[in-house]
Amino acid sequence: MRLEGARMDLIKKIWTARKLILVVMIPLSLLPLPLIHPCSESSCAYVLIVTAVYWVSEAVPLGAAALVPAFLYPLFGVLKSSEVASEYFKDTTLLLMGVICLAASIEKWNLHKRIALRMVMIAGAKPGMLVLGFMCCTVFLSMWLSNTSTTAMVMPIAEAVLQQLICTGIADSLEDSLTVDTQDEESDKEESQESSKNQLELLDRKLNEKHQVRILSEELNGLTLKPGFGPEFYKESNGYLPEAPISIPAPPRKPKIRRDSLYPTNRDHMICKCLSLSITYAATIGGLITITGTSTNLIFAEQFNNRYPEAKVINFGTWFIFSLPIALIMLMLTWIWLHCLFLGCNFRDTCSLSKKRKTRREILSEKRIHEEYQKLGPISYPEVVTGIFFILMTVLWFTREPGFVPGWTLLFEKKGYRTDATVSVLLGFLLFLIPARKPWPSAFSSESKGDDDDEEEEDPLAPMITWKDFQRLMPWEIVILVGGGYALAAGCKEVLLLLLSPVPQSETLHINPLHTLIPATMCVSFGVMLPVGNPPNAIVFSYGHVQISDMVKAGFGVNLIGVFVVMLAIMTWGEPLFHLSEFPTWALMPNVTGSL
Repeated sequence: MRLEGARMDLIKKIWTARKLILVVMIPLSLLPLPLIHPCSESSCAYVLIVTAVYWVSEAVPLGAAALVPAFLYPLFGVLKSSEVASEYFKDTTLLLMGVICLAASIEKWNLHKRIALRMVMIAGAKPGMLVLGFMCCTVFLSMWLSNTSTTAMVMPIAEAVLQQLICTGIADSLEDSLTVDTQDEESDKEESQESSKNQLELLDRKLNEKHQVRILSEELNGLTLKPGFGPEFYKESNGYLPEAPISIPAPPRKPKIRRDSLYPTNRDHMICKCLSLSITYAATIGGLITITGTSTNLIFAEQFNNRYPEAKVINFGTWFIFSLPIALIMLMLTWIWLHCLFLGCNFRDTCSLSKKRKTRREILSEKRIHEEYQKLGPISYPEVVTGIFFILMTVLWFTREPGFVPGWTLLFEKKGYRTDATVSVLLGFLLFLIPARKPWPSAFSSESKGDDDDEEEEDPLAPMITWKDFQRLMPWEIVILVGGGYALAAGCKEVLLLLLSPVPQSETLHINPLHTLIPATMCVSFGVMLPVGNPPNAIVFSYGHVQISDMVKAGFGVNLIGVFVVMLAIMTWGEPLFHLSEFPTWALMPNVTGSL
């Protein structure tokens, strides 16, 4: 017994220290890989495996695990320390910082709450329709904006909707518990009254019987008694009425609200997971539609046009015609997959717009949402300024280099210097300067809303946002996480350049290059199984509603859907559009090795 107890204690200690053991044993067990084969390929593989295991197992915080390439790449001679450091602060980091400035203003002045409540009022409280509505809006925005920008803008609105539904669910649970308590008290009173009534009737019956016995005994002078009413009866009762046992029923248990979770019920948690993941997947799907929708499309177009300058088949129109059906099919299949995974397969209850099929909680939720919207009052001046900045940032992003018409970057002499990050940082910087109150004297009254300090309320020139507002929302852990992904990609790129042939397979086999390039370009965008797969995943993961296991399960299904739809498109409407069945003349050219 002692031996078994000692073994159990040892197992418990090992299980408690499992993360520490994993952190130490994984690098040590894989160390022979770069030592026995000291080359860039094996060293890069070692760093990649160690970092991936740390991320998947969550043995260390994700941000800390993202720093592994920063010291292992220089140690093994894969990349210089300065080269690795430059990967941790990229152009997308500046883009995110500018968007966070706008998000801080949106949250500070409750514009996100106004938009969220209005969207829920239109779509209703049915979770299925709510998710589909957010996915459609995100796909449309991601067609023109980058996936990262779209996700960073939509997630605060979705978070406001989720928090409103969670608060409504908690309030409804409290009301339900109070109703149950009242009903239980009334039922207890009724049961106690009925029990007392029955006991009184029983005692009254026995009292009548005893009274009859006494009368009879007095008549017979105590010599003869009826059978069953002898001296024992009076001895036990001692001349008084016998005591009857009274049973008090135990009160029923009251329904408890979940105190160990941020969500009223498990279903609320599933709704939060479904809506959060649907936004990052919709941003990825929307980015497929246009050439400017995502960076992978831009890289493909640039490399293809540089290698095959005579080919005039890839432009905004042809790409849009090819990819729009892909996006629509993927949108519906992804929505169905997420609905079945998190909300179940009963679409009739979660998607019906009929008022007859609304539950009591959904009716109360819609009523409270209307009440909350009425509490916001008329739109304020800071909300108007924030909305103008939102629209202006979107328009400037779209018109920078739309592809089918000249953009505003043609106004500058040097090309390629201005990106989406330039626009976002400029507008984000202006939010630190523009006053949050109207410039004319009639508006210096207290009309502004938001959580301001006393100094800001007294200062008429207080800006739209402060550094505290920005710092509260800036996800530095996500910046490091994405930077770690870029660092890993940079190391793998150096290795792949050594392994790739200078001879493309499509040209060697006399196959239309688009037959292999288009599926490869689109499938690269389907890195949706981990937070580091792409920046939208990291942004959604930072809100804390989903775990890595949720992203792996849901992302695996989205990957299968994406591969299936892309291959279907290549074999059907892609062939007549791009003439994929023929080997084009523009591909018959001397091989250019310098482009790799």
